Amino acid sequence: MVRRVLYFVYGCFSYLLFLGTFLYAIAFVGGFGVPTTLDGRASAPFASALAVDTLLLGVFAVQHSVMARRWFKARWTQIVPWAIERSTYVLCASLALDLLFWGWRPLGGTVWTIAHPAARALIWAVFGYGWLQVLVMTFLINHFDLFGLRQVWLHLIGRHYTHVGFATPAPYRFVRHPLYLGFLLAFWAAPTMTAAHLVFAVVTTAYIVLAIQFEEHDLAREHGRAYEEYRRTVPMLLPLSTRARPAGTLRSAADVQHAREASR
Repeated sequence: MVRRVLYFVYGCFSYLLFLGTFLYAIAFVGGFGVPTTLDGRASAPFASALAVDTLLLGVFAVQHSVMARRWFKARWTQIVPWAIERSTYVLCASLALDLLFWGWRPLGGTVWTIAHPAARALIWAVFGYGWLQVLVMTFLINHFDLFGLRQVWLHLIGRHYTHVGFATPAPYRFVRHPLYLGFLLAFWAAPTMTAAHLVFAVVTTAYIVLAIQFEEHDLAREHGRAYEEYRRTVPMLLPLSTRARPAGTLRSAADVQHAREASR
């Protein structure tokens, strides 16, 4: 029983760290209210600062993707008990982001700036909507399973873990990755785009597109023809098609992978 309680406390700690990191990320990207932000005056030579920033983004990308792969989890769960596997993933992802926040080097320079007050307000509205969409999508998936709380709770009360079932809430019938789309909106909606912000947006966009390929490959292997049909009929990120898939089928590739298998 003591071990179950410790696992539950560990899961709660990992979740609270994620929550703080998520809130800090909003302020970090938006450039308000926190000690370190994406933007600012250059504090180091451009080349060295760019190298540091790229390395920090690479650390997060490697952690986020490698720990989500089947081959890694097959070995990892021989060391880390299943009940805290997801919490451990969340903890590592949060620490990787915290490292990025701490070590980020602004590059200086402005790529574009929007001066019109109404246009700036609209862009800030898109920024806020993007983060809100990310949060809402986690609850449509099963927020507490996604961040490991459900696993440690079930273990605490002695119940077996059951995978979250597939579903396609409204956003998932129009795009396969509404959660990732929310991130892209938040990262690119900048009334003033600095060089550092542009690097961040470009690299994270490239990572998202690449990560989707790995995750969809895994899901196609797991779910076969059903998932292939979902991928064929529902756009990846942009709702360019007017056909909405009926509710009750598959959910998005990236988000199912996150919720069920500790992946992004």
